[in-house]
Amino acid sequence: MDIPPLAGKIAALSLGAIPVSYALNHVSVLSHPLGVALMSALILGLFFVAIYSLSRGEIYYDPLYAVFAVFAFTSVVDLLIALQEDGYMVGFMEFYTKEGEPYLRTAHGVFICYWDGTVHYLLYLAMAGAIRRRKRYRNLGLYWLGSFIMSILVFLPGNILGKYSSEIRPSFFLTIPYVLVPCWAGLSVFNQSQAPTCCSPHVVQEEQRKGLLQRPADLALFIYLIFAGFFTLFRGLVVLDCPTDACFVYIYQYEPYLRDPVAYPKVQMLVYMFYALPFYGLAAYALIFPGCSWLPDWALVFAGAIGQAQFSHMGASMHLRTPFTYRVPEDAWVCFFICNLLYALGPHLLAFRCLLWPVFFQRLPPSTSAPNKKQH
Repeated sequence: MDIPPLAGKIAALSLGAIPVSYALNHVSVLSHPLGVALMSALILGLFFVAIYSLSRGEIYYDPLYAVFAVFAFTSVVDLLIALQEDGYMVGFMEFYTKEGEPYLRTAHGVFICYWDGTVHYLLYLAMAGAIRRRKRYRNLGLYWLGSFIMSILVFLPGNILGKYSSEIRPSFFLTIPYVLVPCWAGLSVFNQSQAPTCCSPHVVQEEQRKGLLQRPADLALFIYLIFAGFFTLFRGLVVLDCPTDACFVYIYQYEPYLRDPVAYPKVQMLVYMFYALPFYGLAAYALIFPGCSWLPDWALVFAGAIGQAQFSHMGASMHLRTPFTYRVPEDAWVCFFICNLLYALGPHLLAFRCLLWPVFFQRLPPSTSAPNKKQH
C-alpha cells in the first residue's frame, strides 16, 4: 500500500488552532457554556470557509477534502486538550474542558484526544494529500473510518450513561456532525474503486485449493480469532456482572477499570461483544472458505476500530485520572499488557495479511469458478 504525501496546506492551516485556542482561552464570554458552543461553531464555520476559498479544485474533485481539513483542525485542538490535561502546557483549552465538554478531562477522554491528535491527524493529512495529487486513499480511509466510528460508539453513550451525564452542555450537540459525517464518508470511501490485482484466474484457483493446514499464517490467524472471540465474550460477561468466580477474580484482580462509574469501559466491552465478536466469527469463516471478498475491506475497518479502542482502554486503565481503586494492580501489569496488546495486534496482522496477498479472498468469474475439465 502506497502512503501518499502529506497535505502541507492543511497542516499549516490546522496549526492555526494553537494561537486561536490560546486567544479564546482569555475571552471572558467563553465562561458560559452556550458561549463556548456558539464560538466553537463559529470558528469551525470560518475555518471551512477558508478551506473552501483556498482549495476549491480539491473540494470539487472530492468533497471529503474539506471534511479532512476541518477534522485536522479539531485534531490539533484535541491534542492541545490532552497535553493540557496531563500538565504539559497551560492556558490553551481550559475554557472548553470546563464549560464545553468536561468529560474530556477523564482518563478515557484524554486518551481519545491523544489518538485523535496523532493517528487521526496524520491520516487526515495523508488522505488530503492523496486527494490533492489525485491518488488513491481507500485503505487509509477504511482504517480511519473504523477508528473514528469506534471512538464515537463508546464516547457518546459513555457521556450519557456515566457519572458525567449531568454535565451535558450545549457543546455536546456539536458532536452530531461527528455522527452523520462518518456515514457519508464511509459510503464515499467504500464506493471508491479498489486497487487492481494482477493475478490470473489460474493463480487464484491454485491458491484457493489450499486447505487451512497448508497456509500456516492463516492457521495462526484462525487460532487467534478463536481465542480473541472467547476473550471478547468473557469480558462482555464480566461487565454484565456474571456471578462466576472467574469473572469476579478478573474484574477485581486484573481489570478493575471495568468497574469505573464513568461507564466508558463497560460500553467498550459491550461494543466488543456485539460488534467485534461476530466479526471474529465471520473472519474465521473467511479464512477457511475461499472467495470472501468482503474480508480485506472489513479487516481494515476493524483494525482501525480495535487499535483506537485498545489504545484508549489500556491508557485509561493506567492513567492517574482514573481513581486508584480502578487502576490495574501492579502485580497484574504483565498479564494485562500481554492480553490487551495481543488483542490489539491481531486485527492489524489480519488486515496486513489481506493487503499483502488477497488472492484467497478474490471471487472468480463464473466461467472459471470450477477447475477446467479435460475435453474428450
